[in-house]
Amino acid sequence: MNEDIIKGKWTQIKGDIKTKWGKLTDDELDQIKGNRDKLIGKLQESYGKTRDEAEQELKDFEKKYASK
Repeated sequence: MNEDIIKGKWTQIKGDIKTKWGKLTDDELDQIKGNRDKLIGKLQESYGKTRDEAEQELKDFEKKYASK
């Protein structure tokens, strides 16, 4: 998914991100503002994942929004 799409749909998908990755706070999500790299970094930090693991999880999550 293109980062522009993430930023454009950020308000719509923020709730789903919060549901999937509940350790991320509202403040963190507000700071991320649709920035894919920041989101990957927060997933790494909050869940102890490698960059590759966090990126793959995000890619899998993004697939459901790619066609919307």
